[in-house]
Amino acid sequence: MGNSKAEGDATPDAVEAFERLTEVSGRAQQMMMEFWTGEGMKTGARTGEALTQMEQFTSLWADWSRAWATADTEKLLKLTGDYWADSMLLWAGMLTGRPDAIPDTATGKDRRFAGEAWEAAPIFDLVRRSYLLASHYVSEGLGVFEGLPEEERRKLSFQAKQFVDAMSPANFAALNPEVLAEAQASNGESLLSGLSHMLEDLKRGKLTMTDESAFEVGRNVAASEGKVVYEGPLFQLIQYAPATKQVHEIPLLIFPPWINKFYILDLTPEKSFIRWAVEQGLTVFVISWAQGSEALKDHGLEDYVLEGELKAIDLVLEATGAPATHAIGYCVAGTVLAATLAYMAATGQAEKVRSATFFTAQVDFTEAGDLLNFVTPAMLETVNELAKDKGYLDGRWLSTTFNMLRPTDLLWGYVVNNYLKGKEYTPFDLLYWNSDPTNVPGRFMKEYLGGLYRDNLLARPGGISVQGVPIDLKQVATPAYVQAGKDDHIAPLTSCFKLTKAFSGELRFALAGSGHIAGVVNPPASGKYQHWVLPAGTHTPPTLEEFISQATEVKGSWWPDWIDWIAPRSGPKVKARVPGKAKGFPAIEDAPGRYVKQRIV
Repeated sequence: MGNSKAEGDATPDAVEAFERLTEVSGRAQQMMMEFWTGEGMKTGARTGEALTQMEQFTSLWADWSRAWATADTEKLLKLTGDYWADSMLLWAGMLTGRPDAIPDTATGKDRRFAGEAWEAAPIFDLVRRSYLLASHYVSEGLGVFEGLPEEERRKLSFQAKQFVDAMSPANFAALNPEVLAEAQASNGESLLSGLSHMLEDLKRGKLTMTDESAFEVGRNVAASEGKVVYEGPLFQLIQYAPATKQVHEIPLLIFPPWINKFYILDLTPEKSFIRWAVEQGLTVFVISWAQGSEALKDHGLEDYVLEGELKAIDLVLEATGAPATHAIGYCVAGTVLAATLAYMAATGQAEKVRSATFFTAQVDFTEAGDLLNFVTPAMLETVNELAKDKGYLDGRWLSTTFNMLRPTDLLWGYVVNNYLKGKEYTPFDLLYWNSDPTNVPGRFMKEYLGGLYRDNLLARPGGISVQGVPIDLKQVATPAYVQAGKDDHIAPLTSCFKLTKAFSGELRFALAGSGHIAGVVNPPASGKYQHWVLPAGTHTPPTLEEFISQATEVKGSWWPDWIDWIAPRSGPKVKARVPGKAKGFPAIEDAPGRYVKQRIV
């Protein structure tokens, strides 16, 4: 009777579980049907993804075929033997309950497996340790390839890391105990939610990282007070309202990268570099670039020099009546600013810029980091194909490419949380900005990737020309402030430091803690990170190693060091300039303007 009662009690639970499973499966099938019979993925994103996958497969096959031809057989056999020996030790340690016997190659710390669930069940503990062991030997395996050029070895290392990150058991529902626990606790609802997130992202053609409904450009991001005082086909010029009764005579003009939107420098009031610069008594102008479009399909590097940066400099001088302006170039805009300054020096216009500041910018691309691994003949052909029809490169494709430089943080982590665990999105202003990409003229991207990244033409005197004028960076004598990020994965520190040797004028170098974004957007009030500088007036040494050995670490933001450097070069104080009041520069609309509000959907 006891057994019969137990079976009777279990039956309703089993039936309920089966019914629940059937319901979840049915709803999942319905969602898939609605997706495939609906609009599906955006055409541009789907085409770009397919082309990218084809390019990657072809490139990988060729790269690894060449590599295996150089493999040292003796080293390969030893490495294989070491792997199997460590595998046996791992199994023995797990089976006997002796963690001290497990080899070090299977015990590395990895925050993807930090949750208790990975250690609670022996099977998942074995899965994660086996992965760590295999990852170690995949990386070590690169040592068997002898005689490879350093460029090929770097590319193989990058590809191996991409493979290792993609194959993490954390990325697979059946191998991730946290995913299974979420599914069980929610009766399968987490899986349905994740499927819904994935299908919605496929329709949009991009990965969702944050709750985008929580933000609105002009309301709670990019909300500093100002006016659009000029509008042209390539950019809008924004002048910000003063925060002081008097301002420095020399204004500040900021060139943000057109591969992203300018409001990374104007997120919340607490994080806004623009607002902070205004509070220091500077008249601040910012360029808001137009989205790449068919109308801009023929715009290349020369156009961004002449119709973009040089034109904006002239507009700022006309609007303020100042004898010169300070200029800031961020990332690619800093690269082009270097070319603009060289053109101005060669054409007798150098006095228009009192000082130039470079945020994480490169001019010599020989050590440009992991992005070099994407600049292959096949990838450049992909760029041509993607830009052929509309004349521009879809910003979602660019965003995915940059995310692949840090796949664990910027790709797989969101796949796990959003798709596998079905988590709801958390509002985060930085991720909102990162999820607001821009289209870029195809001609510019081809010249940038092919001419600068691949061929390194900007670093060569006369390598490129602007309106027939050969560009030689050594002609630039404008005082420069060069900032780089210690952990920058897009513009590596070693690459940015080369800019200190590109010009012939006075220069100050500041090394910021953190990376490409947090290293720049680090307000003093936050008290975060640190920076390294030399005493004021000290000449920057010729090598990065010497700079690091001589520099002083200073807690917190580098912004105060920058304003201390730029203020003495900013002229006397004058009456604050109100945007929209200068003759010929009426207030067209409130900042941040309509160009930046255009979104790729």
